[in-house]
Amino acid sequence: MSVRVERDEKTGVAVVTLDRPDRHNAVDLETAAELSSLWREFRFDEDVRAVVVTGAGSAAFCTGIDRSVEVPQPASPYSIDDPMIAIGPKANDLWKPVVAAVNGMACGGAFYLLGEAEFIVSSTTATYFDPHTSYGMVSAYEAIYMAQRMPFGEVARMSLMGTAERLSAQRAYEIGLVSELAEPAELLAAAERAARTLAGFPTGAVQGTVRALWAAKEAARAQALAQAPHLIALGNLPPERQAELFGARRPRSTDFRVR
Repeated sequence: MSVRVERDEKTGVAVVTLDRPDRHNAVDLETAAELSSLWREFRFDEDVRAVVVTGAGSAAFCTGIDRSVEVPQPASPYSIDDPMIAIGPKANDLWKPVVAAVNGMACGGAFYLLGEAEFIVSSTTATYFDPHTSYGMVSAYEAIYMAQRMPFGEVARMSLMGTAERLSAQRAYEIGLVSELAEPAELLAAAERAARTLAGFPTGAVQGTVRALWAAKEAARAQALAQAPHLIALGNLPPERQAELFGARRPRSTDFRVR
């Protein structure tokens, strides 16, 4: 199992941990299926009234899809199979509140999860970035999710600058992407504290409020996401060229700027 779940029936909080620290909690096909199944399971679990999602270890919350994954694609130019689409709670019709606890790097496909959380509690040492353009890939889904959480100029810069820059936790807090900062050792406790508060309120009122909040931006999000597969099909380099660029990356700490 690549996703670890701890339920506290007394508080009503479940902690979901991406448990692939050796791969920086990157999502493979098994992890994607586990997350999708888990969110749908929570819909029927009355003992779970709020959720915290985090990543194992201190290096990364999630670094997107595992680069070793091969996803077969249909021959049709009008569709793309993306296993990441269904890894978030809203994609699986879960309207119980989800708090993200971000430790270390959060990049690329991590925004599928962060984009569907109610709010983010961040370690002071976390960083946020989107590497797609650096490797000849269109940032479509990720940019759309973040455009609903960040000022336009900030998400545009992050999406376009690729691996050249990382957004610091402090800057993410200043622009409203992050709602609370915590020292690394206190991160999970801070997120669980917020989740316990949410779980302690009447769940019907909480879920209704979550649904109302998402309804406020649902039409724009749905229309934008409908364009994403076409933009990816048109703009992505061939997979073998992406692999060349990825293989040639220089992972030294001096290769990017934190702002």
